[in-house]
Order: sequence, then structure tokens, then C-alpha cells
Amino acid sequence: MPRMTSVLGDVTAESPAMRRVLSMVERVADCNVPVLITGESGVGKTVLARHIHGTSSRRSRPFLKVDCAALRAEPLEAELFGHERGAFPGADATRMGKFEFAHGGTLMLDEIGEMPAVLQAKLRQVLEDRAVTRLGTNAAVPINVRVISATSRHLHESMRAGEFRPDLYYRIQVVEIHVPPLRERRAEILPLADRFLATHATRSPRGPRGIGEAMRRALLSYDWPGNVRELQNVMRRVAILGDDAAIRLELLDAEARAVGRLGSRPAVADGPAAASLRQVSKRAAQAAERDAIERTLATWRWNRRRAARELGVSYKTLLNKMRDCGLSALSSNHSAM
Repeated sequence: MPRMTSVLGDVTAESPAMRRVLSMVERVADCNVPVLITGESGVGKTVLARHIHGTSSRRSRPFLKVDCAALRAEPLEAELFGHERGAFPGADATRMGKFEFAHGGTLMLDEIGEMPAVLQAKLRQVLEDRAVTRLGTNAAVPINVRVISATSRHLHESMRAGEFRPDLYYRIQVVEIHVPPLRERRAEILPLADRFLATHATRSPRGPRGIGEAMRRALLSYDWPGNVRELQNVMRRVAILGDDAAIRLELLDAEARAVGRLGSRPAVADGPAAASLRQVSKRAAQAAERDAIERTLATWRWNRRRAARELGVSYKTLLNKMRDCGLSALSSNHSAM
């Protein structure tokens, strides 16, 4: 059976879960209802929001994004709803807010779970009345704006904790789209990596034409806590450096630190099964590190000083790692320049 793939901006759907996400995006794009996009930071929530706007009947009108976590309550209120001249110290002129600027288009409220509680009630009223009132006046301005909200928080937990208003939640959550993290859809990792590398390699003369097998294994074994955004940044570094050996070691070191943090937690995990898991993780990291070192040495004809520079480690560190990996004996017939 042929593999099904869908592509949308920085989102590639090789997995059933992501194909469902893209199907839902296409279905709600022109429905003109509020959408809530949930998922960890870096999974591509803004990409989906832009696509919803770009394929809707509002596509010729503005798409604006406000980061609710970036501003305190007072600046955020003015940013969203606007203000009249003299409404507060420093308000030297009347200014429209993002809701008015986005009239006829789409407003994305990113990280809405971080919105101060004092503003949540006002936002709910704006969505209900379809009108905004600038700071410093009582005059309501009618608006025609589609709101797409996004959050990396679990809003149900926030509601239970009294940090997020249920009445606002049910206003913004007419349709909810959850984007799974990259570690749960590993089939997308390599297609995305290839696309990012192709994009960034055109801007760097030293960028490689493809990804080697060792790098592909490293990409697939890494858990990507920063999701698609982190993967894109890694492939940008590969394109700039023109070699992936040092970056493979970065991924291995990050994975080893993560395993170390998990292993150091006091737990029920002190039994034979847990010990075996740690041993498997350690062996996998050692094997990948050995492969990265050996390939780099081969590339530079076993010039260990040059290989150390390429790997981003000191000469002494490389010698120690070679000894730990059992590569010292293999190097006896090669130059140690």
C-alpha cells in the first residue's frame, strides 16, 4: 500500500494523527467559527492558523497575531482593544487595537492560556458582543473578526485551578485541533529535515546536498523537546556548517543529559527493568557517538586534530572518546597529526 503524505507549510503528515489534523484544518477553514489549536511549543500552531486564514474567504483581509504571554495586563489590553488619547500616561494619540486592525480578517491569540485573568472577562464580552471599546472611552466599535486561539497549556487544568474562565474557554473552543508533538509522529522527522535542509542549503554555499545515514539515525532517535521549530534550527546549522558530525554529537549529548535526568530521579525505577533500560540507552548513545567520531576521522584521513575541530571538542577529549569507543587501536596505522 503506498504511503500517504500531506504537506502544509512546515507541517508534513506521514502519520494518521497528522493527516487527521490537516483534514480538520481544511474542513474548518471556511466555516468562520472560532478555532482553538493546542499542542506543545514549536509543533506548528501558527502555521496551521495562517493556513486556515489563507484558505478562507477572509484571505484578502489581515491576519494578525498577538502573543498573550509577552505582555503584562495593561499593555496587552491596549494592544488588543486600542486606546484614546490621554487614556493613560504615555497615550499621546488615539490608537486602534488589533481587533480593529484585523476587521474582516483573522486575529490569532497565541498562548491564550497565559492571558491575565483581568482581561479574560473583557475578551469574552468582546467575542459575545462583536464590538470593542477602546481604553478611555465608552463608545463601542463593531468588529468582524475571526478568532483563532492557540495554547501549549492544558486549559482544563487551568480551569480547575481557577486560572482560566470556563465561559471564555467555551467561546474560543467551538472547534479544537490538537497537534501532537514531533516525538509522537517520527515518520515526519526525515521528510521535514530534508525540506528544511533544502531550503537553508540554498542560502549557504557549504550546505550539504543530503543527510547521511548516521545523521538520519540521530535525528530519529532524538526526542525533539522543541518540536518542529528545534528541528528547523538544527537543519539550519547543518546547512551553515556544511557537515553534520558536530551536530550529531550535540544531539547525542542532549539525549544523554535527558537520560541522566530521568535516571537520577528517585523512583520505583530501581529494579532490573529500569537498569536494563538505562543500559540500552547508554549503549545506543555510545554506538551513535562512535559512528560520528569514526566517520569524521575517515573524512579527514584520521587527522585527529582536524577531526576534533570539526566535532567541536578538544584534541584531548577526542582521544579520550576514541579510547572509550575502542577506536584507539584502529588509529595506530593512521597519522596522529
